[in-house]
Amino acid sequence: MNSVIIYKGKYGATRQYAEWLAEALHIPLKTPGELQEADIKVQDFIIMGSSVYIGGLLIRGWIKQYADVLKNKKILLFVVCGSNNPKDHEQIIKQNIPDGLLDPSRIFFLPGRLIQSKLSWKDRFMLNVGAMLVKDPETKKFMRQDRDNVKVENISAMINKSRSLLAAGNAAAQV
Repeated sequence: MNSVIIYKGKYGATRQYAEWLAEALHIPLKTPGELQEADIKVQDFIIMGSSVYIGGLLIRGWIKQYADVLKNKKILLFVVCGSNNPKDHEQIIKQNIPDGLLDPSRIFFLPGRLIQSKLSWKDRFMLNVGAMLVKDPETKKFMRQDRDNVKVENISAMINKSRSLLAAGNAAAQV
């Protein structure tokens, strides 16, 4: 099966997950700008990864641009975000992915990292404003704490799912 991993992130967590997946699955790694429609058409299996920025997937524009080409592909999506709330996850998918493009069992939410000193001044400012608007003191505290939850073990379920899809695709191709 022709396969590719496409990712778009901002501060490195998404890239790290994509690199680990590429290494584990022996699949080439690309950014959206490196692929044209013809490149996508020849793919059978696509893993897409994106970080979330103010509720939006950074790869959203690329997905919408190529939605017609992607709709007949086997796709996995991983989303790197700070929330572990299923309602937030549902909202992110609803606002960023065209209806019917992805099987919900092929969407994986992965924890990211937040290192305040590495944020741009604009992002640090927006995060602090957002924290001021939050009423819950625990959420406010969480928003202001550095954390790094990017760990290779976070992708084990996605690796297993990818391997099963790849095996099924290879078996079908041999028939």
